Amino acid sequence: MFSKQINHIRNHWKTLTFLILLLITFLSLYPLPKLPDVPGTDKTHHFVAYFFLTLPVVIRSPRYTFIYLLFFIFYGGLIEIIQPYVNRYGEFLDFVANGSGVIFAYIFVNLVLYIKDRNKQR
Repeated sequence: MFSKQINHIRNHWKTLTFLILLLITFLSLYPLPKLPDVPGTDKTHHFVAYFFLTLPVVIRSPRYTFIYLLFFIFYGGLIEIIQPYVNRYGEFLDFVANGSGVIFAYIFVNLVLYIKDRNKQR
């Protein structure tokens, strides 16, 4: 059903990951006079951003997947440390939301691929 999209992500995972990382960096560090009024909580935005950052890597599953995952978690923490220096707020719970997005993406993709493989075997 999603085979075409999955193959597209697998073929372009590095580019997608890099672009999402750039977008997260810009949105996290660009100084704002006030946060934009968008639906959802700040923690939800952090979770979703890092979830989508992790998806291409986990879908492609390169040799050093866990190094990428650790890097994303570390990077999320680094962003939170830098934010107070650019007129933003760094919060520990934002770091937790970032890491949760990374971990949940890993679990989600592996669960979906496991179910897909089991259904293929039948």
